Amino acid sequence: MRITRTTAGVAAATMLALSLAACGGGDDDAASAAPSGDVGSTDLAAAGCPDTVVVQTDWNPEAEHGGLYESLGDDYEIDSDNKVVSGTLIDSAGDSTGVKLEIRAGGPAIGFQTVTSQMYADDSITLGYIATDEAIQLSDTQPTTAVLAPLEKSPTMIMWDPETYPDVTSIADLGTTDATVRYFDGSAYMAYLTGSGVLKADQVDGSYDGTPSGFVAAGGEAAQQGFASAEPYIYKNEVDAWGKDVDYQLVYDAGFQPYQSSISVRTDDLEGMSGCLEALVPLMQQADLDYLEDPSRVNDVILELVEEYDTGWVYSQGVADYSVQTQADLGLVGNGNDGTHGNFDTARVQTLIDQTTPIFTEQGTAPKSGITPDDLVTNEFIDTAIGLN
Repeated sequence: MRITRTTAGVAAATMLALSLAACGGGDDDAASAAPSGDVGSTDLAAAGCPDTVVVQTDWNPEAEHGGLYESLGDDYEIDSDNKVVSGTLIDSAGDSTGVKLEIRAGGPAIGFQTVTSQMYADDSITLGYIATDEAIQLSDTQPTTAVLAPLEKSPTMIMWDPETYPDVTSIADLGTTDATVRYFDGSAYMAYLTGSGVLKADQVDGSYDGTPSGFVAAGGEAAQQGFASAEPYIYKNEVDAWGKDVDYQLVYDAGFQPYQSSISVRTDDLEGMSGCLEALVPLMQQADLDYLEDPSRVNDVILELVEEYDTGWVYSQGVADYSVQTQADLGLVGNGNDGTHGNFDTARVQTLIDQTTPIFTEQGTAPKSGITPDDLVTNEFIDTAIGLN
């Protein structure tokens, strides 16, 4: 689950209402309508995919999810009550694949529950956005297996005011200062940073609520978590009380490297879905790259959905454009070490298992005994020829 975004004061009552709404079904007409157009080069129905491929995302519509929305045809229909959009699932040429795609918003739309818990509560969900650390933590009770990594690097970062801390160039440098570092309480990465001595335990503060108020009120004295693909733009251009640059470092570059928002299935469903995934995963790989090449259509859809869903989430054209550029510039979307987009480095996953198992065990959510990378990720369905040039 990701709660790392600037919101417009979503009240608890609103969150409860949205959570209850999310438990209901979508618009019957939208859900039952057949996919439009002749089937092109990829026939997902023939491959064994369900009539509607349902994807539970981990947040409101945003550019970091752009590759998924790239596969949504122009015949889409919006169910604003349940924060769901559905339409024909299309291939890279814009042709029908013979099935529908339903994309469900996460975050406030599901009461800030984990995507994993949603998938285990609703077996109509085909795929979910699950970070590797979440998959490790819940592996004993709600196991999932990731089949595609849309993001090579997590956008999660810690940012600070360069005027207040001109000599700070990294998170480790922050650890040598007296700066308070605000974050969302319970984040595994922070337990890693403090446990490894990168930050001091007495300088971190788990009270961050996703709004800019604390950072602004501190006048540059405090640091704060955020997304590298959003907050630097937002704080400079859309937070009038700040209105200047921030510096930051990715948590990835500080040594904590989950695959954020990995496309995942319930582990017990993996074998039965293999035919579908063999056809679907390469299509999704290509969609990620197509979105980066030309994000305009999809960003229009994302902005429309944000407005229609009206969850309190504020998202502008400027943020969307900045996100796409930053995803490319920082390699947030990119290839693995072998030139393939979307595959998993099992050594990297093993390192994360080693880092997080003591953390989750101490928290009372011990991972599956003897867990290995093969329990969490698979490259079985990846087309190794698909990658960024």
